[in-house]
Amino acid sequence: MKSAFLPLSAMAAIFAVSSTPAEAKLPEPVRAMLDAAIANGDAAKVETVAELAKQTNPADAAEVDAIMAGFRKDQARIAKAEAKAKERAIRSAGLFDRWKGAGELGAYLNTGNSDDRGVTAGLKLSREGIDWQHVLKGKVNVKSSNGQTTSEQFLFSYQPRYTINDGLYTYGLGEFERDRFQGFASRIALSAGVGYRAIDSDSMKLSLEAGPAWRRTDYTPGAVENALAARLAADFNWKIADHVTLVEEASAYYEDNNSTLTSLTGVDFGINGNLKARLSYLVEYDSDPGVGAVNTDTTSRVTLIYDF
Repeated sequence: MKSAFLPLSAMAAIFAVSSTPAEAKLPEPVRAMLDAAIANGDAAKVETVAELAKQTNPADAAEVDAIMAGFRKDQARIAKAEAKAKERAIRSAGLFDRWKGAGELGAYLNTGNSDDRGVTAGLKLSREGIDWQHVLKGKVNVKSSNGQTTSEQFLFSYQPRYTINDGLYTYGLGEFERDRFQGFASRIALSAGVGYRAIDSDSMKLSLEAGPAWRRTDYTPGAVENALAARLAADFNWKIADHVTLVEEASAYYEDNNSTLTSLTGVDFGINGNLKARLSYLVEYDSDPGVGAVNTDTTSRVTLIYDF
């Protein structure tokens, strides 16, 4: 990646050349090529050119090493300055600054022998700080058939995360759910634990979380249940191709009376810029749902997602 401080890199080139021994005999074409690479600011290209210069002119290796020492010193100084500037920008950001996210929307309408319609909408917001990350999620899914509501789901969550090191972090989590067709009027979950970024590359990311939780479930017949549970979660993203990404979001609560599992598997297809389409399959399982509800719900969707 080219440095944003090209004038400093160019100055480094002048400094490096002027600091070489007076008796240096590096051929002018080779010196010009190395100077041009340094002025360009691409460290990888500079290293490559320097290695080629030393291979083709072994007698002048000391001069090339002297030039590279000056370049590396300047690059370290620039990187340190950029890191400090980034930290200052983050620390001075306002409450509503530095948020990014994605909005999801899908709908369908059937007419004729049946009148079916539905809408699904979702929003995910995240804010990165020096040590903290805040993640807000909201989802709504409503379906009706011939004027009668057949599905009504609401989910809202907030998760703060504190980074311990590059891979390890701690988290807190608050969730609210409502799904009366699955047997409960409301479900509140509070959890805290540790997370680990097992894979964190440009093409693949995997985060794992585990911790204790407390849940309160208000069932539609009126019964209320409070329970301690263990929570496990996984978040996986794999960029298969330039415009194709596989996503998997799974979470599970294990408790004595009623364990639940949620798994969302999707494939995102880039359309244009920040817009993409998602094919997804959602599985929701309750080991002991409310009266009249079945254990497992599945939903297949096609939605549009806009990143911002």
